Amino acid sequence: MSNCFVMKCGGSTLAALPELFFEDLKQLQAEGIIPVIVHGGGPAISGTLEKLGIETEFVNGLRKTNEAVLDVVEMVLAGQINKEIVRKIQLSGAKALGLSGVDGHLIQAQPVANAQEVGLVGDVTHVNAELIRGIVAMGYMPVIAPVGIDADGGQRYNINADTAAGAVASHLGVERMIVVTDVPGILKTVNGEKQVLPSVTVHEIDEMIASGEIYGGMIPKVKAAVQCIQGAVREVVIVNGSEPGVLSKALKEGTIGTRIVK
Repeated sequence: MSNCFVMKCGGSTLAALPELFFEDLKQLQAEGIIPVIVHGGGPAISGTLEKLGIETEFVNGLRKTNEAVLDVVEMVLAGQINKEIVRKIQLSGAKALGLSGVDGHLIQAQPVANAQEVGLVGDVTHVNAELIRGIVAMGYMPVIAPVGIDADGGQRYNINADTAAGAVASHLGVERMIVVTDVPGILKTVNGEKQVLPSVTVHEIDEMIASGEIYGGMIPKVKAAVQCIQGAVREVVIVNGSEPGVLSKALKEGTIGTRIVK
């Protein structure tokens, strides 16, 4: 889909973005460049679980998920956060339609390899790209919450938002994916100063993770970005969403953030 790009954003990041960001989304939609948005919501899920007195823990960056945790994941992601994003987009004058991976079997999933450790966490097996194309053809921006469903339609799965975004991009056949974060890109220390790398290859990323230059919460972002570079997806751009006109700059000028290329 040449007129589309996939945008991944954390729920807390999106909530904090300025109005200018949503104006930028509206402008792109008006020009016929349609964002397909996949969002997360980790901090909000953790906050709600805490309020409800449900214990939560992480194993290698994945939230350990049982049915009780999954109820909260779906409520927060597909309910609260998804609709907050849709409202913000619509306030800017753009058109958006929110849905989760359960709707129309949008994101089909199966248990991850280490399901014994993490529970009901899913790997994506299929994306109903026709449904996304239909929504785009009607003039709406799809806003997708990463809750998946098995092939029979009976079992839900919690899906890492980065993983879901990569799968959506691959199945849609878009050339570019933008990861909107609260950092300006992948940083490298040069002569004691942190600088944004304008471009980095998958091989260089592996080396930077091994050396400890890429660490903490950046590792899953970068690894998921690397996973996305499959099929028609040629590059993934990591950008700071609070920069004015960030999406237009990333798509049209290529002057912002870090581009991850094959």
